[in-house]
Amino acid sequence: MSLPPLTPGPHTKRLGTVALIATFGGLLFGYDTSVINGALSPMVKELQLTNLTEGMVTSGLLFGAAVGAITGGRLSDAWGRRKSIILMSVLFFVGALTCVFAPNFTVMVVGRVILGLAVGAASTVVPVFLAELAPYEIRGSLAGRNEMMIVIGQLLAFIINAIIGNVWGEGNGVWRIMLAVEAVPAVALFIGMLRMPESPRWLAGKGRDDDALRVLSTLRTKERARAELDEIDRSTTEESRRETLSIGAILRNKWFVRIILVGIGLGVAQQLTGINAVMYYGQSVLREAGFSASAALIVNIAPGIIAVIGAIIALRMMDHFPRRRTFLLGYALTTICHLLIGIGSVALPVGNPARPWVLLFLIVAFVGSMQTFLNVATWVTLSEIFPLKMRGFGIGVSVFCLWLANAFLGLYFPTVIAAFGITGTFFGFAVVNALALFFVWRAVPETRGRTLEKLEEDVSTGNIYIRDLVK
Repeated sequence: MSLPPLTPGPHTKRLGTVALIATFGGLLFGYDTSVINGALSPMVKELQLTNLTEGMVTSGLLFGAAVGAITGGRLSDAWGRRKSIILMSVLFFVGALTCVFAPNFTVMVVGRVILGLAVGAASTVVPVFLAELAPYEIRGSLAGRNEMMIVIGQLLAFIINAIIGNVWGEGNGVWRIMLAVEAVPAVALFIGMLRMPESPRWLAGKGRDDDALRVLSTLRTKERARAELDEIDRSTTEESRRETLSIGAILRNKWFVRIILVGIGLGVAQQLTGINAVMYYGQSVLREAGFSASAALIVNIAPGIIAVIGAIIALRMMDHFPRRRTFLLGYALTTICHLLIGIGSVALPVGNPARPWVLLFLIVAFVGSMQTFLNVATWVTLSEIFPLKMRGFGIGVSVFCLWLANAFLGLYFPTVIAAFGITGTFFGFAVVNALALFFVWRAVPETRGRTLEKLEEDVSTGNIYIRDLVK
């Protein structure tokens, strides 16, 4: 049955408001992961951190995020998307205060782990919440708004770090001020989500059709809301007749295992592009490239700006450009950028006045390629490829592996770049990106242009692979 067409009205504004409030989780995700970029240098001096403990402070959030991702997905399946996001906002606030008042390395790591639990849960629950609220025609751009807010959060972290660092220098606990700012959007997320609705697809999955219709009717026309609920009910009824999707049932179904492996591959590949090495340690990389400490804080804003521009372009592409083609182009571009960074580091030795600027340009090109073609596409695809009854579990496992890859990269990157320099590090990233390109070409199916219910049917039968990967 075809759905009635989308039409503008008060429901359109309401949908936009719900998406805006929910994506404060993405804003906090971006700020919390990137504020460490500028806070590390003064923190290293005050807390007397080594290369390893510096990596532990950074990766504490990331290991916490791995746990938060997998538990957040399961919690949201059982407890609801909305309540899970409210809980996340509390963890964001508590974690921020713990870090701000941390007297030593140990308490700092505890605070970072608490923040990580919130970040990981946000990375799992918010994209699913948005995908389940969105009409399928604009699902890509609506779900992609979370990634947009992530990069805005990253840019805000870079700008605030640059202002605070250049005004107050690196002493007097300046890093505590940088970390304190994150408490503000945490409060806004908590207050805002108290007035937001639950996911209609989650409600329907729990047999609460009246509540689901009530929510859909505030986000669609009445006719469209009724038709969508009928389609959701048909999908969930057919799925319930097949099997109850416990973890064991998921693992016994080869198509579900395969789609989970695709999700894990996409998540890990995204992290091993090296994007977060730049986002977490950009100041260190730029110092290695030849910039002074104060100049590195300022020019570090450039990758943040290009990330936001790339995310804006990506949002416009999501509803009009095939996902597979986006991934293939993105990994091809990031591979080329990494090769050029490695070659530029060899061709322009330390002391060459052109070296820092050429490497900055190539790093900005890499970040732009990543944000335009890979980041938004990855999170949107993860939010839509899993069937309803395993969606929380599927995205939870995928994002758990994503955060583990991120955490180990964050933990060991200071050691790796100290040992191999920019040249060896980015040549290594080039090899990994080339492998990711091959993986996408061989394994990742197309998801654009299907309702979540149609995707569920195609994934459950394996038709999604036959239809897309033979092309």
